[in-house]
Amino acid sequence: MKHILKEIYGAGILFFYYIKWFVFIGLPILYYGLDYRQNIIMDILWVYCFALITKDFIMRVVLKKKYCDIEPKKR
Repeated sequence: MKHILKEIYGAGILFFYYIKWFVFIGLPILYYGLDYRQNIIMDILWVYCFALITKDFIMRVVLKKKYCDIEPKKR
């Protein structure tokens, strides 16, 4: 059972790593530009993609800047 859950978790990470920008940008285009009907599951996926993009921004920009500002120890 643990092996199956790990595979599902890994597949989910890979799927959302590559598809998050398409969902984040494409869903509003579908809703407002192409009159796509509202779907609660797609709304939840959009929020999840937004959270992943926010996490990536924080990890790459904010924390990298924080660690780059630390001066190395002098010997």
